[in-house]
Amino acid sequence: MGKATGFMDYGRKEMKEVPVRERVKSFAEFRLPLKEEARREQAARCMDCGVPFCQSAMKLSGMVTGCPLHNLIPEWNDALYAGQYAHALTRLLKTSSFPEFTGRVCPALCEKACMCGQYGDPVSVHDNELFLIEYGFTHGLMKPRIPKIRSGKTVAVVGSGPAGLAAADALNRRGHRVTVYEREDRIGGLLMYGIPNMKLDKEVILRRQRLMEEEGVIFRTGVDIGKDLSAEELLASCDAVILACGAKKPRGLKGAVKTLKGAETELHPDAVKGIYYAVDFLKSTTKDLLKGAERSADALHEAGITKSAKGKHVIVVGGGDTGNDCIGTVIREGCASVTALEMMPEPPAERLPSNPWPEWPKVKKTDYAHAEAIELFGKDVRIYETTVKEFYVDRKNELKKVKTVKVAFRDGSLSEVPGTEQVLPCDLLLIAAGFVGCEDYTADAFGLKKTARGAVEAHKLVRPSGDFEAFGHKDHADFGCQTDIDKVFAAGDMRRGQSLVVWAITEGRECAREVDEYLMGYTI
Repeated sequence: MGKATGFMDYGRKEMKEVPVRERVKSFAEFRLPLKEEARREQAARCMDCGVPFCQSAMKLSGMVTGCPLHNLIPEWNDALYAGQYAHALTRLLKTSSFPEFTGRVCPALCEKACMCGQYGDPVSVHDNELFLIEYGFTHGLMKPRIPKIRSGKTVAVVGSGPAGLAAADALNRRGHRVTVYEREDRIGGLLMYGIPNMKLDKEVILRRQRLMEEEGVIFRTGVDIGKDLSAEELLASCDAVILACGAKKPRGLKGAVKTLKGAETELHPDAVKGIYYAVDFLKSTTKDLLKGAERSADALHEAGITKSAKGKHVIVVGGGDTGNDCIGTVIREGCASVTALEMMPEPPAERLPSNPWPEWPKVKKTDYAHAEAIELFGKDVRIYETTVKEFYVDRKNELKKVKTVKVAFRDGSLSEVPGTEQVLPCDLLLIAAGFVGCEDYTADAFGLKKTARGAVEAHKLVRPSGDFEAFGHKDHADFGCQTDIDKVFAAGDMRRGQSLVVWAITEGRECAREVDEYLMGYTI
């Protein structure tokens, strides 16, 4: 490495953040970049560890640690330290399709496996990656790479989330003609309408779209395959189809609905006014922001946003990244209070002996919105081992209160703890309890089978020789993207189930490899 003692000479420095009470006044990104000299010092902390677990994506104790994209982290950290920014960027782009996305929203599996993190603080891989790609865009290094030769093959990609975009990008660079179909009015999938602006500004997605269009990718928004365009019509128009529609079927909540006087009604919780799935809520806010509303809570409220949290007592059910984003959003919309319910027990503050490095650390994570809630409300708003049992509505069927109950795992199943009920005020309930698979209609339109998890069944591409391994890539043998229907492949959350953006990008790249081999008989 350029500086062998860097990990001893420099301590870890995080990107600075706009103070909480200032940043919650808008939906603007709030993480501020370090100066170049400080960023190079952070890159110098990457040691010559010999075995870079950071890029391994090893499965240990049932969880993956290290980067699924196998990013060449020590290489580009070395070049970054040396000030060779252009070279560092080329090494990053060798394996990573969209560093501007993962550099903002990835939970940094690489850092959890960093050797420096075994006894101290890991290298700031996540922030170094973001610096490189933003430097590239700012200094004109991200120029269109237009294929010199076209294969004559056409590919349709259904869904423009990270998996669909990654597949489209790779296949277009290979020389195939790629058209991406998106049912929403803008591309990006959950990048656009599932992750809020303060975490991923939407101009970042539009900037990538413009670059891909210059390279030859065609985007058709507002086209819902299976409804606006049939599967048969799509298959007849191209040589291969990739389905990357995500796993957007949300997991609901069960519970009795009662009037404020206590009488039960026959209403399903989904029909109560004031209960929304988290992604629907986040999508509503983002759409209104994109319509031109000022990025302030007052402006949103004055615009009459349907699902605004202004002045409301909010309860978020679910403790993952989406739940955290809901907390950050309702705070910016001016909620009166927010409470987050998690069914799982509170994780330990530090690694347990049974969870050693380099396993994924099963520890309590206080994310940006949790920190904001703690400062604004004076306490951690998370309540563990708790769920909603009953919903109380007024005469207009509008939610006013909920009854919660403690839960515990006993003999492998979840059960209520008697005598732990509590009634809380609640005008807005957001369900961020995860997803149970892909939406049925697109898969059904192509006649595809689904797994028990609601994902599309897919297998490894069978070559005429009977070789099940990807050409020249034995380490990717566990991937399989071809469905039982000829010409149809699946990738991303639609194939693997609910997962991370970095896994979706990995899936898109691997699916592109299989499609290329299917079309050409080999792949480069």
